[in-house]
Amino acid sequence: MTKLAVGDKAPAFTLKDQNGKNVKLSDAKGKRVVVYFYPKADTPGCTQQSCNLRDAFPQLKKLKAVVFGISPDPEEKQKKFDDKYGLGFPLLADTDHAVAEKFGVWAEKSLYGRKFMGIVRSAFVIDEKGKLAGVFYKVSPKDTVPKVEEVLRAKR
Repeated sequence: MTKLAVGDKAPAFTLKDQNGKNVKLSDAKGKRVVVYFYPKADTPGCTQQSCNLRDAFPQLKKLKAVVFGISPDPEEKQKKFDDKYGLGFPLLADTDHAVAEKFGVWAEKSLYGRKFMGIVRSAFVIDEKGKLAGVFYKVSPKDTVPKVEEVLRAKR
């Protein structure tokens, strides 16, 4: 698994959002972007992480940032997740985990002694020029917002 570091160019991507619309990272050029990867929509940790970002969205907007959530769930499941919690930002379907691999968040995981491949919960802050300003692998749901806000405030 290749890990990215602060200063690296953010990998380009185009994915479908919960409404079936293509979303490209390049569409956000000139803006700051918070990209977070979560393992599975509508599970406790992913719900906490996503709802925390939803609740912080007005503050993130003041810091001139947009938010993209990415998981391997299909668009329909992302749509149900957004509808249920009113998240209000693009949830992107990376069903073949190609984008997760580019960001170094697709890795072997272990649960109850069973090994499998999956998403490592992570968050990234991308600056206006497309460079990584913040890289947080294995971030906890409750730490996502404080960590990305800290980077966004420092980059004002």
